[in-house]
Amino acid sequence: MAKEIPKARLAWSWVAATAVLAFVLDQTTKWWVLTHLMNPPRVIPVTPFFNLVLGWNRGVSFGLLSADHPATPWLLSCLALTVIVGLVVWTARDRRPGMAASIGLIAGGALGNVVDRLRHGAVTDFLDFYVAGYHWPAFNLADTAIFVGVALLLLVGGLHESADAPTSASRP
Repeated sequence: MAKEIPKARLAWSWVAATAVLAFVLDQTTKWWVLTHLMNPPRVIPVTPFFNLVLGWNRGVSFGLLSADHPATPWLLSCLALTVIVGLVVWTARDRRPGMAASIGLIAGGALGNVVDRLRHGAVTDFLDFYVAGYHWPAFNLADTAIFVGVALLLLVGGLHESADAPTSASRP
């Protein structure tokens, strides 16, 4: 008979695998963009709605909390690391693979952006989407991993909540 993998070990495996994947893809693409693609920096049209550009985000999502103070990258990195610690605690409590994968995506993306802040003082952004003259703020694969991780977290959490909700047949 095959030995069953304990839920805790399975959850930690999902967290580690998705975090490492998100982190490595993010850092590899940023390295490629900085050393090869954007040397010199320029706008590279890819489609009628997508460019590759070089941008530096000194804040958090969409440039919020942006400041030129030398302590800003350190403070934002500490904030991101605190969130990652909170996610690790969450994983210890909720060991479902879907939840663990979402937490891994968020943690890996956050770590990718922390590395940028500590190395460059800002996060490297290069994906530029636009429609009818409106440009979304440029972003990167770490941001994408965080977004997908949060969406998955909400989806899996919502499924869990609806599965735990009492049905009308089970109410007295």
